[in-house]
Amino acid sequence: MTLVTVVGPFGLSVRDQALETDVQTGLAAVEEGLLDATKSEVPFITEAARHLVRAGGKRFRPLLVMLAAQFGDPHAPGIVPSAVVVELTHLATLYHDDVMDEADVRRGVPSANARWDNSVAVLTGDFLFARASRILADLGPEAVRIQADAFERLVTGQILETAGPREGQDPVGHYLDVIAGKTGSLIAVSGRFGAIMAGADERVVDILTQYGERLGTAFQLADDVLDIASDSHESGKTPGTDLREGIPTLPVLLLRARAAEHGRPEDVELCALLDGDLTDDARLGEVLRRLRAHPALDQARRDTIRYAEEARASLAPLPECYAKAALEELCDAVVHRAG
Repeated sequence: MTLVTVVGPFGLSVRDQALETDVQTGLAAVEEGLLDATKSEVPFITEAARHLVRAGGKRFRPLLVMLAAQFGDPHAPGIVPSAVVVELTHLATLYHDDVMDEADVRRGVPSANARWDNSVAVLTGDFLFARASRILADLGPEAVRIQADAFERLVTGQILETAGPREGQDPVGHYLDVIAGKTGSLIAVSGRFGAIMAGADERVVDILTQYGERLGTAFQLADDVLDIASDSHESGKTPGTDLREGIPTLPVLLLRARAAEHGRPEDVELCALLDGDLTDDARLGEVLRRLRAHPALDQARRDTIRYAEEARASLAPLPECYAKAALEELCDAVVHRAG
């Protein structure tokens, strides 16, 4: 059967025309829903709210909603609105993240805080949260509770990241807790919403939720690798943004653990560079060059692969079908993303 390419993250491919049609139609409806949800009576708010919508993006979360819905009725009325909700929530967090990270670029365009200012970026994120809540209200109290729980986990993850690990806590373990909240929670909800809105049975809902949780961790670890290994054209943001802002990512945490355990001079020196002023472009470039050649980056890639394989394994109880094959391919795509 001919391989068919679906518009979505990583150029996901499927081998079934009906699935392709469902996903394509669903994602197109999500785009319309995003434009509708970001329209305000105040033109400036519309411009700011649509800034990142128009910049594009992988639409990873809406795609997962569409694929999860294949395990029930993929044409059920709540599927597209729930996909719009998760993408609006994700977009809102990007506005806030860019303020916290002082990022200049997002999705290949100037970040909202760089184009306007921090206040506009924060308030625009709040506006998107409000619009997501309005859509949720029409999906029923269970959907509201699910989203509220996920949002609590997301914010908790961000606070844990800001606070840092407790004294004596393993920094790598702490970091995995952070990304489970910041990234895994919303991707897990994407799988959950798709299955619930399609009327899938409870066992399938649980499987797709766990799959999303594990895939979300792999997805974030792949982003950690990209922050170091890619250029801005590939990642859509300035390389080394997390490094420059002192945000701990897995490659850096693994480097620090190696330095603490073995005390190799080159590792200690690289840690010292990381602790210095990385607003200097030359210094940041040197740190990136060294990290790209360091075993810690390879270890981070291996950990990304491990979580992606755990996500794939969680799908085993599901019946064999094209949708399951597409979900498995998403695991492969995340691994490819990490190089």
